[in-house]
Amino acid sequence: MTHIDEVLGPDDDTVTFFQPRAMVFVTMLWVVAAVWITSLALFTGLRLAIGDTPTTGDLVLYLELALIVPVALTALILLVAWNRLGWLHSSMRGLDFAATGRRPVHIPWAGVGEVALRYRGPFTELIITPVDADFAEPLHGAGRPPRTRRRNGQTAYLVDVGLMSPAPEVLLAELHRRLPAKV
Repeated sequence: MTHIDEVLGPDDDTVTFFQPRAMVFVTMLWVVAAVWITSLALFTGLRLAIGDTPTTGDLVLYLELALIVPVALTALILLVAWNRLGWLHSSMRGLDFAATGRRPVHIPWAGVGEVALRYRGPFTELIITPVDADFAEPLHGAGRPPRTRRRNGQTAYLVDVGLMSPAPEVLLAELHRRLPAKV
């Protein structure tokens, strides 16, 4: 099947959605800190349960670890993913998108079967279902294969959009502008 690059607007109407690094850092920091502090509290509770009372020095060390480890771990994770955060381009040629750490995909507007959002907040995902698998064209780039979900014999592509700027609601409005019957 050949690709149909249907032109749906002027050349200069490209809209870019991206994940700001600072927003990703802060969100990851809160998640890592919550997990780490909970682990430290459980460890301290376990020590108390088996009869090993932590000293004041131990508690100061745990406090230091609670402040330092989440920041260092989050910074390390963000450095690894620095140039590989998710993005999406909506242009007259179609959708170009990539999930975090994944290779990009191009789908022309004629090849988009359905788009929808699932989940809320920072974990919001955009689900893009092409009309046919031949319309989705994986592009060259670094990263793992695109994120997909298979249901009822159809392959859908997933993009993490919860932290994208502009917001996921703006992204959905842009897609509705391009594909009024498919959003």
